Amino acid sequence: MSSLMHLLRLGLLAFSCLFWAAGLAILTLGVWAQISLADYMLLSANRYPNAPLILLATGAAVTAWGFLGCLGVVANLPAVLKAYGFFQLAALVAGLAAGLSGLFYREDIAGGFRSGLQRAVGGYAEDEGRADALDGLQRALACCGAEGWRDWLTSDWNGTSAALPDSCCARRKGCKNRPLPSDAAEGVEAAGIHPHGCFGKVFSLVNDNVFHIAATVLGLAFAQVGGIAMTFPLKGYGVARYRELFQVPRFPRNMSGLAFGGPPG
Repeated sequence: MSSLMHLLRLGLLAFSCLFWAAGLAILTLGVWAQISLADYMLLSANRYPNAPLILLATGAAVTAWGFLGCLGVVANLPAVLKAYGFFQLAALVAGLAAGLSGLFYREDIAGGFRSGLQRAVGGYAEDEGRADALDGLQRALACCGAEGWRDWLTSDWNGTSAALPDSCCARRKGCKNRPLPSDAAEGVEAAGIHPHGCFGKVFSLVNDNVFHIAATVLGLAFAQVGGIAMTFPLKGYGVARYRELFQVPRFPRNMSGLAFGGPPG
């Protein structure tokens, strides 16, 4: 029995270390999302303002509980192991919900970016923050407009002229303030304009990344089953060892038959 418990302790310790490392990875992802993706969030018609903060909070919680799990295993603390087991159960439910939501709502997320990009192009002159985010996206992904550069022809920013923002230019020389080209692809490339719209690139980026993130979250969620299966037997074994070492008496569950005035007659 003791050898089995020893193997369980080693297994749970390894799992807790991986759980702690996963928390650090989620925390790092949250910091990156908060710094790098905050502007891009402005371009979605579906508002996800707290998504990076949720990643930060989740990463911090998983990191803290992973450390407590390691502490509970090493120091053989039954109360900590019990709390750790219930946290893993909550992480299992939350991970399944988050992972399945990410898989089922990928197209909804991408559709929100389509509507948001169209709105950002149409109201380019009205919202400076969204305009800066759109310029950054067009430069980063080498794209122009939502579906293509012709989206700018109907933008309020154009007025009576027909021009494109500098962020649509693949090269500045010969692109800025020149007449817009024909629909032919060679004319667009000759003008130095990014030939592709931003939505197609954003859709591929979001679709691929959300799928991988959701699959990873689901994998971590199912991994909690192994952690739970190891935690609660160790918790029970730890309680038994505590009673044995410190000679804590085990009281009967039903105390109604005991008399406090003396021994029973």
